[in-house]
Amino acid sequence: MHCWDIHTHQAGRNHSIYQAESPANAVEGACSLGIHPWRVDLGWEGEIKRIEECAQGNEQVLAIGEVGFDRLKGSEIPLQKEVFFAQANLAARLAIPLILHCVKSHDLLLAYLKSATNPPNIIWHGWNQRPQLASQLLPYPVCFSFGKQVVHPESNSAKWLAICPIDRVFFETDDSELKIESIYQAASLILQLPVSRLAEQVIVNWNAISKRKIS
Repeated sequence: MHCWDIHTHQAGRNHSIYQAESPANAVEGACSLGIHPWRVDLGWEGEIKRIEECAQGNEQVLAIGEVGFDRLKGSEIPLQKEVFFAQANLAARLAIPLILHCVKSHDLLLAYLKSATNPPNIIWHGWNQRPQLASQLLPYPVCFSFGKQVVHPESNSAKWLAICPIDRVFFETDDSELKIESIYQAASLILQLPVSRLAEQVIVNWNAISKRKIS
């Protein structure tokens, strides 16, 4: 059973979803495409059209992302929201997950989820927020991806993983140099489940929320 890394900035790794960002950076193998809130600019409509064309024609584009909201860095929030809504609609149409970047913007995500009639399945990557905030998202199609923070037992990431519904759980390396196996091992100790069981669960979880399957 493979330990899938659902979000990484390291290209060329097996059983991982490479954060290609744009069609020009897409490589052979599984990847995600999207306009990061740090990269939002006034030419975003054309970029989304290119992303959509690539995603429609390439089954290896497994997710739209990372996209979202960031109050600390990036464009003005109204523009970030407009670009996020467009990409969320694209993910919903393709029936693939959206990889979420969300900094100091939990309220913006909740507002979207409460108003959206057909939101995509969302994976909040690098989750390290308070468990109370995570609990607010459980009524909606939101999952949580745990990365480097989960190796620290006192982190918010580890605390939420311990009580998070197992069908909402994913793992990632993001931009760290850690091996994905070390993330799974840390999670295994927290959950008292074998790594093989977690690897199987992640595949089941992905295939339950995406039209484009992994194995």
